[in-house]
Formats: sequence, C-alpha cells, structure tokens
Amino acid sequence: MVIGASSATSGETTDTISEHASRLRRRLGRADLRAVPEARRELRELLRHWGKPGRSEIAELLTSELVTNALVHTDDDAVLTAVVRPGGLRVEVRDFVAGRPEPQAPDTGDGTHGRGLVLVESLADDWGVRPHEVGKSVWFELGAEAA
Repeated sequence: MVIGASSATSGETTDTISEHASRLRRRLGRADLRAVPEARRELRELLRHWGKPGRSEIAELLTSELVTNALVHTDDDAVLTAVVRPGGLRVEVRDFVAGRPEPQAPDTGDGTHGRGLVLVESLADDWGVRPHEVGKSVWFELGAEAA
C-alpha cells in the first residue's frame, strides 16, 4: 500500500488527498471473494490513525457486506473507494450492473444470505444507491462521533 502517492500496481491505490483526508481505491476482480478479507485489511490500515475503534469495526463490517454483495450478485468487476475526512468516513462500492438493491428481511432459517443491506441500513449513519450510466454505487457514511 502506498501512502501519499497513487499506485497502479496490483489494482489498488491509496493516496493522500490532503493532510486531513485519505483515500483507498481498489479494483475488485469478478467473483473473487478473496477480495473481501483483503478489502477489510486495507480499510483497517486506512483507518488505523482515525482514532475511532468502534466506528472502524463497524466500517469493516459494512465494507465487507458491500464488497460481498457486489461480487456475489453481479458478474463483473467492482471498485471499492473509501475516503476518511475529519467529519467521518464514506465507503462506496461501484459495480457495472443495473438494478437497485433493496434491504430485505432475512430468512428465518439458518441461511446467511439477505442480511447485508439490513446491516448497512441499521448501522450506517447514512447510506444509499447512486445510479451511473453503467451500473451503480452503493455507499455508506459513518460520522467520527463515538459508536
């Protein structure tokens, strides 16, 4: 991971956009679920100096959900972007498939599907879906206040 400059190697870029904000940008390969723990690790590194441990753990969980959704429910690459500013964190996962995801009540059975956006909806300070000409971005924000 490179801090203070952009790096095109290995599909990831981390750069400082000012002394008060930092950014992570990472291309996620099609259906490559290994990207989920890698994204969590990179986000953890980005947030290491944020000083909000409870918020950082929530950010990791929600990022995992968005990355997993993009990789499981689309058949294309995706792009993860995270920006830390003094007021908080914004994480966005862009995919290149049409269709607006909606939170759904999870099955009452033992299945593990259907909880991702419900978690995002309940734990994020704000979240949404932004359409693009091709695809969409699903994003969440967490303020810097204590969890």
